[in-house]
Amino acid sequence: MGNSLSSSIPTFPRGSQTRLHRVHQPHHLKDSIGGTFPASSHRCHHKQKHCMPMPQCGGLVISPLLFHPHAKGSQIMMDTTQKAVKRQASFCNAITFSNRPVVIHEQVRLKITKKQCCWSGALRLGFTSKDPSRINPDTLPKYACPDLVSQSGFWAKALPEEFANEGNIIAFWVDKKGRVFYRVNDSGAMLFFSGVRTTEPLWALIDVYGLTRGVELLVLTDSDIIPPDCVRPRSFTAIPRPSLRRETEDSRLSVSLCDLNLQEENFQSMTAMCPIPQNSLNSQHSHLLPSQLESDLRFHQLRGAHIKTLDDQTVARLEHAREERTLVFTNRSLTINETIFVKINKSNSSRSGNLSYGVTSCDPSTLRPSDLPYNPESLVDRKEFWAVCRVLVPLQSGDILGFVINTEGELHLSHNGVSTGMQVCVDCSQPLWMFFGLHGAIMQIRILGKRFILNPSNIYTSPALSPLLIGPDL
Repeated sequence: MGNSLSSSIPTFPRGSQTRLHRVHQPHHLKDSIGGTFPASSHRCHHKQKHCMPMPQCGGLVISPLLFHPHAKGSQIMMDTTQKAVKRQASFCNAITFSNRPVVIHEQVRLKITKKQCCWSGALRLGFTSKDPSRINPDTLPKYACPDLVSQSGFWAKALPEEFANEGNIIAFWVDKKGRVFYRVNDSGAMLFFSGVRTTEPLWALIDVYGLTRGVELLVLTDSDIIPPDCVRPRSFTAIPRPSLRRETEDSRLSVSLCDLNLQEENFQSMTAMCPIPQNSLNSQHSHLLPSQLESDLRFHQLRGAHIKTLDDQTVARLEHAREERTLVFTNRSLTINETIFVKINKSNSSRSGNLSYGVTSCDPSTLRPSDLPYNPESLVDRKEFWAVCRVLVPLQSGDILGFVINTEGELHLSHNGVSTGMQVCVDCSQPLWMFFGLHGAIMQIRILGKRFILNPSNIYTSPALSPLLIGPDL
């Protein structure tokens, strides 16, 4: 096939199951995802002799499952045993793979060793038919979802955030029909997704994303091969709740909110210091607003089926409609350091539930009403970036909320002029639209306007600017 590769590539012991991949132009060697390997690469890019269908673990001796030592994201740090990885910084660039193909019904068992609460989203888990040894790490994208899964040979999905707590043990596996199952701690098996091609070898794919900062691969035992007749997936509601306890007593609240316990503490301290009466029906709120608000921000014409538009800055939930399909979006993407003021025009204290909100890289102009889900939290399964939160503070008619994203990607929230702190970290390297979901007591909201803050650290220099202009340093 031509001249051999550079002598810098190591040789293999006699009897090795691998061979060198010889090419005519080593400087333009393509990796498995279409990138090129660096010309000076010292790694041995090899392939298996035979691409046989996945074995079904009939009496096979299985070597320990480890992380692949080279095919990993730029933010991944790996220990010397190749069993534990940790993301150094940011919330992405942390894709990893297993060092060998898995077998049908073999559990990939992970322990979550580190959680970083400010981010939205959690582990992405799945499989790939691309040999990680043939993937140039420099060509790995930021995200497994949607970047890798949009390519042939990659399958992955986001783990629900409520399961991403430190100490939880996550197991996932694939059956011969290409269905992927998972379980958390001692819960029953749950169907994760399907459509995996099992006619060729599959490597585990683990993206240490968002809330999840560190994971450890656990040692495989005989019981970690799931017999086909033992796979009885359960629905979410069938999971034993004690082993999957959320970090809040209110199961209605989204766990996309950084740290719920911390938020509850913030609310208790905020209640004590808030100078504004909590009946929220007085005129103090209007007096606290900046003297001038820009009004170019409006609601997008896309809205949920149970929402009606009163004007381009006011939306309401249909009186007798259910709480599903109540999403609304801003008509444009947000600007860093601009504070968006939203007023609760109408609430119903006899109902439980609150306002949800978030940001997305998805331009609402590209969506149809039928694309909007019943539950806003299921949006995180879409291919775009979505961060979904809920307001923890009880809201009443007349309350005013302020939202601002700073240059670090921190989304801060204020309530009636008092900061409730950072709610979530987002990817501000791309355009972000804001969205709201009207649930429970929230019947009608209005965009009052926005104010751009050139220097967030000096927002209190004038009493007229009011405490509603909450910046990242407060």
